Amino acid sequence: MITAFINITFFDILDILLVAFFLYKVYMLIKGSVAINIFVGIAIIYVLWVVVKALKMQMISSILGQVIGVGAIALVIVFQQEVRRFLLLIGSKYFSQNYKIKFSRFFSLKFKAEPLLNIKSIAIAVDDMAKKKIGALIVITKKMSLDNYSHIGDELDANISSRMLESIFSKESPLHDGAVIIINNKIKSARCILPVSDRIDLPPLYGTRHRAALGMTEATDSFIIVVSEETGSISYAVNGELIYDVDIKQLSSVLEKEFNS
Repeated sequence: MITAFINITFFDILDILLVAFFLYKVYMLIKGSVAINIFVGIAIIYVLWVVVKALKMQMISSILGQVIGVGAIALVIVFQQEVRRFLLLIGSKYFSQNYKIKFSRFFSLKFKAEPLLNIKSIAIAVDDMAKKKIGALIVITKKMSLDNYSHIGDELDANISSRMLESIFSKESPLHDGAVIIINNKIKSARCILPVSDRIDLPPLYGTRHRAALGMTEATDSFIIVVSEETGSISYAVNGELIYDVDIKQLSSVLEKEFNS
């Protein structure tokens, strides 16, 4: 009995580690949202099903088995936003960053492309608006198309400049309410409406702009800059996380790594 019990292979350990890693990632993905309560409820139902099945309680086991049987479809419907974020995380973070670098090294690509983003103008505008406490919400497109969001706002298709960005978010401007979306190094649209995050663990100091930035990065792979109108603090959101109160040098460095490296 003891020999049979301890007969664990390398693949058994690998299997356990992979399941643990997957569950950890799922937990981190839904932590702080209302989905965590649903996830806990599903886990309790599953554990209960295992217990009643082991106790050979046929009627309850059959009912719970039917519930779990349709659970896969229900999970996709209930957790569609979280599933979307998980797939975006895999596609954008692991493939487009890690594998792109590996492929370029493998083929010994020596050429250097032109900068993909006018970081200097964005940084100047963000710094000036932060000092003047002018609220701003700037969405920078990465791989995923944001046409559904840009078409809602007022299309500009203008070159990026610090003066243009500051004039858009000026309180006297009719375009200051909403977000600016940058696509292909151009200001595509202004006064765009973004989805707001429904997370329940966000600090009270996060305003509507911060919640909209988080909501947008939960739905897309975009990079979003936030300037608080109340405090003048600079923040950025990416991959469903918000980094609060950074200085302009930190922001410029992150933008350089994300878009021009």
